Amino acid sequence: MQEPEITEDLITAHGFTPEEYQEVIRILNREPTFTELGIFSAMWNEHCSYKSSKKWLKTLPTSGPQVICGPGENAGVVDIGDGQAVVFKMESHNHPSYIEPYQGAATGMGGILRDIFTMGARPVAAMNALSFGEPEHPRTKRLVSGVVEGIGGYGNAFGVPTTGGEVRLHRSYNGNCLVNAFAAGIVDTDRIFYSAASGVGMPVVYLGAKTGRDGVGGATMASAEFDGNSEDKRPTVQVGDPFTEKRLLEACLELMATDAVISIQDMGAAGLTCSAVEMGDKGGLGVRLDLDVVPQREEAMTAYEMMLSESQERMLMVLKPEFEAEAKAIFEKWDLDFAIVGETIEEDRFLVIHQGETKADLPLSRLSSSAPEYDRPWIETPPPAPLADVPEIDPIDGLKALVGSPNYARKHWVWEQYDSQVTANTVRTPGRGPGIVRDRKTGKMLAFTSDVTPRYVKAHPFEGGKQAVAEAYRNLTAAGARPLAATDNLNFGNPERPQIMGQFVGVIKGIAEACTALDMPIVSGNVSFYNETDGQPILPTPTIGAVGLVRPEETLVPGEVQDGDWALLIGETAGWLGQSALLAEAFGREEGEAPTVDLAAERAHGEFLREHSTLIHAATDLSDGGLALAAFELADAAGLGVTLDTDEVGALFGEDQARYLIACGFDQAEAIMAGASQAGIPVSQVGRFGGNQVSLGGASAPLAELSELYRSAFADVLSLHDG
Repeated sequence: MQEPEITEDLITAHGFTPEEYQEVIRILNREPTFTELGIFSAMWNEHCSYKSSKKWLKTLPTSGPQVICGPGENAGVVDIGDGQAVVFKMESHNHPSYIEPYQGAATGMGGILRDIFTMGARPVAAMNALSFGEPEHPRTKRLVSGVVEGIGGYGNAFGVPTTGGEVRLHRSYNGNCLVNAFAAGIVDTDRIFYSAASGVGMPVVYLGAKTGRDGVGGATMASAEFDGNSEDKRPTVQVGDPFTEKRLLEACLELMATDAVISIQDMGAAGLTCSAVEMGDKGGLGVRLDLDVVPQREEAMTAYEMMLSESQERMLMVLKPEFEAEAKAIFEKWDLDFAIVGETIEEDRFLVIHQGETKADLPLSRLSSSAPEYDRPWIETPPPAPLADVPEIDPIDGLKALVGSPNYARKHWVWEQYDSQVTANTVRTPGRGPGIVRDRKTGKMLAFTSDVTPRYVKAHPFEGGKQAVAEAYRNLTAAGARPLAATDNLNFGNPERPQIMGQFVGVIKGIAEACTALDMPIVSGNVSFYNETDGQPILPTPTIGAVGLVRPEETLVPGEVQDGDWALLIGETAGWLGQSALLAEAFGREEGEAPTVDLAAERAHGEFLREHSTLIHAATDLSDGGLALAAFELADAAGLGVTLDTDEVGALFGEDQARYLIACGFDQAEAIMAGASQAGIPVSQVGRFGGNQVSLGGASAPLAELSELYRSAFADVLSLHDG
């Protein structure tokens, strides 16, 4: 088939600026072929090259005594003792999920799971952070239903427990939902696999499912804004098969148990192109591919299509030649394709041969490590106007506004579609703080959370970035887990706009400061730019996924309030209502400054809670909705009423940071308050749990009435009961 002529329209369609295309010509000293144009486009787009974010990502703290592998590999690796490590990462699948919700979300799950087992780890947990538009928007119900079904359909069939996550709705996501997928696995520290190729003349092996035309151009699509023609991009969404992925997992781990694997790389964004180039570049080698032997499930596929296909459930491996027969037998046993499609070469070349013709002959290093890197212009986000007076509101009415909104209502409609118990290692299921799984071999427990408050980030990117890290730290701490490290999923609008780039820069600075202060290095992550439609950006949404550890000799906070428990508040309350959930849900206002985050207080208060975890029945951090919502959530989970001693709106609904609500017996409360006095930690008694009423100062309502609203509002508001 004759390749099309390279025209200005074709160059633009591949996402090149005029300057970038001229750089391609300068590198090659000639015009590229059509296949070469596609390869450059795939490797130089925002999704693969991080060309707008690299400069700032380099400023994040990524190391520490616990870090075995930081950013740059398929996932981050953190030591958890006993010769074991936790491998984890968070990735976005935003654009595909908006176009085709089920497959977009399903293949997002598939991709993040492959990132984990590519490193040699068996996945033990998944989470997701989802952002959708307003409930009344005509697409929202379809997107919520399709995305949740896709996550559940893939994760349940694959056999990984979905242990937690978050769901938000806001008008800024009307034209661009966010689907951020997290996965974690456990690996022995002497069996970690990396992607850097080594050795000249080593066979490059294609593993897994066959290549089709699904997903061609997917990475380029993910590096552009949406517009009125976004539906036309449906063919760039991949199609996933979780049962094939499960077989791929088992086959890879079986082969990894031998000494056969030199390096391995998931075929994710840009498929065969990105995996081959990254393996070669990290190893300082070239790669030659023969596309005639690539397993294909469609007729007459071109070199361009094979190189850019994002068909799922595929791996690329550099194999020790003497293990070829053994490796092939393993993959054939699991009914998966195994094909030697090329070899490593000494020269810095990426050679692609198809039907006897050279379709691409490129300097490999220029495709990856030498891709463009921009220092985009940026302007600092101006401070918002001061918060005007907040009207008086009955505290119970304020609480009803929160628990009756889809943002703060119970999300069991979502998580009940996920299998949170598969493998039988789940200790704490969704809806009760961080997800927690136990490693049977050692008795250690791992805790997982994902957090961000986009309203804060928009108002003050620096403080909002700090707060996302601090809230993740608090969520883990409230369960008694010691925070280890984090992964970031940074979702923003168009970085070519200085205002958006300013948000990104502010967030990075905030995340860096918080991660340093809280000893939570960023070990992996993802940047998703161009999340806007017709020039309307999403709220800046830098999701922080974090992992914590509870050793066998340490205490997991039980998480169950008991009748008669005292309610103690760790931290100080000034009644911060700027950008608060109460303001947004009760009054429809997003105003004022974001709360400030005192990182020294965050650390001190968190360490104090963990030191006293044996005295605590249940704990939760205070974030959106403040003390009132936190107390209600603990009460609802226990089926007990709660009485708080104040009816002051700021004290009940203020979102001051570095605070926890804990429930414990009288004797334990006395011991905690005595210890706090000695340590200089602010702790106060704010109420009691028991009875069947929720009382906020002088206002009260039956727990049953509030719980019914809380448990039905999400599905009711979105009309999800009818499917």
